[in-house]
Amino acid sequence: MVTSARRGPYVCGIDAGMDVVSGKWKSLILWELNNHGTRRFGELRRGLPGVSEKMLVQQLREMEEDGLVHREVYREVPPRVEYSLTEHGTSLNDALRSLGEWGKRRCERLAVEGAPRSAGPTIRPSQA
Repeated sequence: MVTSARRGPYVCGIDAGMDVVSGKWKSLILWELNNHGTRRFGELRRGLPGVSEKMLVQQLREMEEDGLVHREVYREVPPRVEYSLTEHGTSLNDALRSLGEWGKRRCERLAVEGAPRSAGPTIRPSQA
């Protein structure tokens, strides 16, 4: 079930921004659509290993509600649905770019320090 988008009151701009990208998958969906363009549901799911169908549907609906993602339904048999970033979603992805660069530097620093890594995938250069 999709909840109504929170519309404030917010304490600060970071509060408003984090409200829109909260959750594990939203920033990764933004990244996937930004790097690969328009994607069908199955393509998104394959591009995000570990996401369940239910969670992906929920996150995409919330992102559509927040104006980040455009959902295009083609009336054909079998039905085809494509997702793409809106201008608002693209601008959010641009805002998150510096956070991605910070995260890459953190991963590099942790690797040099010999810190144990999580069980997650290694960051590839194209993922920033």
